[in-house]
Amino acid sequence: MDIDLEKAIRMSVDTGKVEFGTKTCKSLAAHGKAKLVLVAGNCPSVLKKEVMDLCKNSGIPCKEVKYPSIELGSLAGRPYPVLMMAIIEPGDSEILKIIE
Repeated sequence: MDIDLEKAIRMSVDTGKVEFGTKTCKSLAAHGKAKLVLVAGNCPSVLKKEVMDLCKNSGIPCKEVKYPSIELGSLAGRPYPVLMMAIIEPGDSEILKIIE
């Protein structure tokens, strides 16, 4: 089943618990406290590899999205670029279905 990723991102921010930023996402991934980590399409490869390795070691799905950081921030309702975001609770969103 295809989901509308743009709507799912916004819904998870509005109704769930989401954290933003490289440092926060890496910490949540290292401690296994996120259900999903999304990485912007223009995230530097060093940071992307680092967070993907942390997610893999903790058993957390990590997905690179096609959106650049400025657009990911906009989709999440933030007035700044978002390189990565961690979904802790999806709320009413179906965002976790992108990992199925």
